[in-house]
Formats: sequence, structure tokens, C-alpha cells
Amino acid sequence: MASYKEIVTKAVVGKGKKSFTTTHTISPSVVPTTILGCWVINHSFSGKKEDNAVIINGSYDVNIWYSSLNNTKTEVISDTVDYTEKVNIKMTDDNYDGNEEIIVRSLKQPNCVKAEIIDGKINYTIDKELSAEIVGDAKIRVGINDEEAEWEEDIDSEDTTTQEENIEQEINETVEEDFLR
Repeated sequence: MASYKEIVTKAVVGKGKKSFTTTHTISPSVVPTTILGCWVINHSFSGKKEDNAVIINGSYDVNIWYSSLNNTKTEVISDTVDYTEKVNIKMTDDNYDGNEEIIVRSLKQPNCVKAEIIDGKINYTIDKELSAEIVGDAKIRVGINDEEAEWEEDIDSEDTTTQEENIEQEINETVEEDFLR
């Protein structure tokens, strides 16, 4: 006769992901001539649940290398960008106890995809992709078999050794050595 047990475990009860593209402007003290490079470092973030979404607060540093004075000097300008993004969550299980953990991941790190000089200022565009998961305590119902297996209380070590030898002998007799080559 089968019966059921309930197991409480951690499970992903909701998840979502979203790509973001943002453009920022920075004004260097020296008028730029040419953009030589742009890189993003120090990305950090965290999230909190709000209704059916996770609000992600984060920041990263942007370093832009450019030439100035008609390509005779180079400079690096840094900009710290703070952001708040919303990722909608599709709930896969509403039967969790509300005691949740929010996991936020950067699927695509912030990356400068475009940098250009407009009227002596630098406009740069950043792409990133973020995901969020809600992990909660969930119950799983599992069918179990109530029939008890019969176990010998005192296992004689000689019987165990004999059983192991019999198993090894059976394996040696049934394995085709040509097959292994």
C-alpha cells in the first residue's frame, strides 16, 4: 500500500530576465578629439522583491580613454553609474511559505557598445542583461512504499565475504574481454 510523505525543500518559485541599454553623457575637462577605448569595471548589484517584480539596484564604473589637443595627448575620464532596474518575475509556484531569497545574476556584464563625441561631450551606450530568481521553501509530496524490507539483524562477516566473492566471480564470467579492447 502506498502512502505519501511531504518534503520541505528550497525551490525556484519565480524567475525572470531582461536586457537593458542606457546612454550616458560625460563632460571631460579637456575637449576630446578621438575615443580610444571604453571599459566597464566594478559592477555590483542587489535585488528586492516588489509585487511580481524584482527591483535591482546596482552600480559600475566606466573608464573612457580618449585623445585630445588634436590627437597629441591622451586622457582617461571615469564615471560611476548608479542604476535601478525592474525585472518582471513569472511565478512558477505560488504555494511557498513567503520566506524567500532573491538571487540576482548578471547574464551579460555591462559593456560599452558605442562611444562618440558630440559638442565636446562624450556620449556612451551601455548594454547589460540581468536575471532574478525567487527561491522559497516548497513542499513536495512523494509516494513511498510501506512494505518493509526484511533485513537480517546480525550479518555474519563470512557471509558478506562469500557474497562479495560470488559477485566478483559472476562479473568475471560474464565480461567479454574482447569487448574491452
